[in-house]
Amino acid sequence: MTLWLLLSLMVTLMLVIIASITVLNVFTFPRLSKSKLPSSYLRVSVLIPARNEAAVIGATVQRLLTQDYPELELLLLDDASTDTTAEVARAAANGDPRFRILQGELLPSGWMGKSWACHQLAQAAQGEILVFTGADVIWEAGALTHLVGEMAHRGADLQTVWPTQETVTWGERLVVPLLAFVIVGYLPLLAVHHIPWTAFAAAMGQCLAFRRSAYAAIGGHAAIRTSIIDDMTFAKAIKRCRLHLRVADGAGLIRCRMYQHWGQVRDGFAKNILARHGNSVLLLLLSWVFHWALFLAPWFWLVLGWLGGPPGWPLWPLVMVSLGVGIRALTAGFSQQRLGDALLLPVSVILMAVIASQAIWWRLRYGGVRWKGRTVPTSSA
Repeated sequence: MTLWLLLSLMVTLMLVIIASITVLNVFTFPRLSKSKLPSSYLRVSVLIPARNEAAVIGATVQRLLTQDYPELELLLLDDASTDTTAEVARAAANGDPRFRILQGELLPSGWMGKSWACHQLAQAAQGEILVFTGADVIWEAGALTHLVGEMAHRGADLQTVWPTQETVTWGERLVVPLLAFVIVGYLPLLAVHHIPWTAFAAAMGQCLAFRRSAYAAIGGHAAIRTSIIDDMTFAKAIKRCRLHLRVADGAGLIRCRMYQHWGQVRDGFAKNILARHGNSVLLLLLSWVFHWALFLAPWFWLVLGWLGGPPGWPLWPLVMVSLGVGIRALTAGFSQQRLGDALLLPVSVILMAVIASQAIWWRLRYGGVRWKGRTVPTSSA
């Protein structure tokens, strides 16, 4: 067996495995729109760390305060904003007694900024359920009730939700939907829910809902104070403590537009990509090669196959290309993204290589990642 043929067989096998996981997840992944409503209403604290979010925070506060959930408090921590975040939020609340603004204390040594802000929020919260969310997350009517209902129905200690991502510019459209591509395509839902191994841990920081007892049991944000990927670190901690991690899709009830243009997309994904690869440049490069082999190399074989390669051209590379595009299209349809953008999967793979290069450059130039005017050293990431 030639090396060409062996590599082709391996790529095809991996694509079939990912396609099988994707199909299974599409039919079994919980969706908030289908959640059962709660039979009782525990007090919920919705907690928002905000740093220079004046452009979006007003609408977020208004939407949360118009939720139909009866036992709600909304806390916002102004994390040393240099804009009018606090003023806009206060005006949006219009004196609602369920809303409070906290002024963030000075960042201590050894803490990530977001973790420190969330720690202060949790200390001030009074709810039995703590919902950490972002200033840019959009809560549609009934979303909080469905979230608590899903949490109760699944017996979750940590319920995480993947918001429906809004994408407008080409940079957003080609990169942001890859979040759903990875979650739905790579992580078997049943394993995430029922196998305690941390390899099957997954969470989304835009919506983390804890039972207070579980949050305390894993040490809260103080226990993950140095982590730049707090969501994944929490998910692994929940599994290590044999507590119940549950995931769901926002299904349009919880939405978010993460970034506004390519520069923000590049830097936002570069902020986390090394940490999600064990903070290892080598592992990131191996992941780069893996994804190019699966989702880019078959296109080159299809186009240039007459120049040589393993037997089976053009049918075999066409099958591999179709599998890759099909996986991308399935995850796009599931997460309410544009199906046609699946045909641009090779461009998305190349853009992820650009993002990986940005992260590696930050490591070499600054010793860590750059985000919101702060440098996060490698030891923290």
